[in-house]
Amino acid sequence: MAGLYYEEFKVGMVFEHAITRTVTEMDNVLFSALTHNPQPLHLDEEFAKETEFGARIVNSLFTLGLMIGVSVSDTTLGTTIANLGMTDVRFDKPVFHGDTLRATTTVKEMRESKSRPNAGIIVFEHRAFNQRDEEVGYCVRSAFMHKGKPA
Repeated sequence: MAGLYYEEFKVGMVFEHAITRTVTEMDNVLFSALTHNPQPLHLDEEFAKETEFGARIVNSLFTLGLMIGVSVSDTTLGTTIANLGMTDVRFDKPVFHGDTLRATTTVKEMRESKSRPNAGIIVFEHRAFNQRDEEVGYCVRSAFMHKGKPA
């Protein structure tokens, strides 16, 4: 499914994304290695056993990327010009290997671009939940979006 153009969005729209993902040990180790993050909380099981979590936790930037990534096919695939920023990012609960995540997106704001008449800005609120319906991730993302389907 292609993404939506600016005028196809409405403030208050909620997307319950169909894509879910079980996070694996490989996801966490590979992502941490690719991003040069040597945090033992993500990589060292013996270290992590001694923490309040009792086991390794998934790199929070992986959670952020997954939460936004699963939204793309429903919202911005091929219709976004650029991400303008992410704010209010938080991770209220840890994600562990084997957790299955799902995400929702709500359109919070819309405004016309002042500099480009063929574009607008959409403010999305993304939330990620684990298999127990606990919120594990949250962020607000501003996206610069194309207007109007080309003829």
